Amino acid sequence: MSILLRRNSSQLHLLQRLGAASSAAITRLASSTNDNNNVTDTATTTTTTTSTTTSGNKRKTLAAVADADIKKSVFISQSSDIFTNLALEDWLYKNFDFGHHHVLLLWVNEPCVVIGRHQNPFTEANVSKLMERGITLARRNSGGGAVYHDRGNLNCTFFTPRERYDRKYNLNIVTRSLFREWAIKTEINDRDDIVIANKKISGTAAKLGRPNAYHHCTILASANKLHLGESLVKEPANYISRATASVPSPIRNLVDVNRNVNVPQLLSAVGYEYLRTAATALEDGGSTQTMKQRGFQLINPTEKWFPGIEELRANYSSWDWVIGKTPKFTVEKELEVKGDERGMKLKLNVEVEAGLMSKICLQLPQSEQLVPVVTPLQGQAYNEQNLNAIMGALKLVSTSNMQQAMNGSI
Repeated sequence: MSILLRRNSSQLHLLQRLGAASSAAITRLASSTNDNNNVTDTATTTTTTTSTTTSGNKRKTLAAVADADIKKSVFISQSSDIFTNLALEDWLYKNFDFGHHHVLLLWVNEPCVVIGRHQNPFTEANVSKLMERGITLARRNSGGGAVYHDRGNLNCTFFTPRERYDRKYNLNIVTRSLFREWAIKTEINDRDDIVIANKKISGTAAKLGRPNAYHHCTILASANKLHLGESLVKEPANYISRATASVPSPIRNLVDVNRNVNVPQLLSAVGYEYLRTAATALEDGGSTQTMKQRGFQLINPTEKWFPGIEELRANYSSWDWVIGKTPKFTVEKELEVKGDERGMKLKLNVEVEAGLMSKICLQLPQSEQLVPVVTPLQGQAYNEQNLNAIMGALKLVSTSNMQQAMNGSI
């Protein structure tokens, strides 16, 4: 199945033709609520004639738009950088008018771990080891759990107005494409994962705003399962956190079911299934429906094509977003210090706020008392290396000098 690719010589003309709002209509959206898989936004700026309003009349107008009046496009990102692709996704979400034009964005990343907006990266992965292995850590702007991406994983983002958001419709596009192309039978479980024999091949998350919404999912084609498993193992410690926790699930690659599966063909199959299906109902229109759509578009996510995308990428790649956005948490770890005759077991207690170690204490044996530990690492960024550095320093202190250590010798 070949891929239809069309380039537009004028980037600005492409954006206007495909539905981008004017620069004056760019919405700035602030997070308000979320659940395991969704983040809900509210718009804080005025709208123009090209952007969708949240009034009852406009919602009725959207609902009344016939399928034949809605065009579809499949955008294929030419970037494999996770921060650039997250910025592209966010740019489209904030700037496009999807009222008469629905979009499926398809993208592939170099190895990375992507956590949900409200997750704690230290409870989802060993952050220090990720960096040692050259695996990028990123935080997306939707809810849901942590996922591993590499070039054996296809990412899909379905964009529609909020009023036409339909997660089941999108997931069925994926399942139908797998059956049509490779006769692979899959199911959608109650968590909206796509599974084969109860093994997960696709996870899902969403962002619901005004006027727009998107639903994105991953599809495991031939991901490195060893790296996937190793990347999602946290540092052994007791983390006390209210952050959204991932739900571990057994996974499977599509190539384990059919060895002919590959990412380029998967991208083609999902894209064509999307184009041949009616906009608001799972009705197959075949090649006739496909030819009415706007087809496949190679998208170059650069500042020239998408003014402001560099600023978005800088935000997504910043420490303040990836680590500093972590909800407040406490980490506890047991250690044993040397004694004159025998050692003493203590518990290190570290409170972390906005990614920084705000309070470092020791809990004495058989006591609830927390004794402050003075260390130059207090106020520094939390990570496994700094935690282990504190542990190492404390282990060198004898029990006879422990009180002195607690009061400032570390």
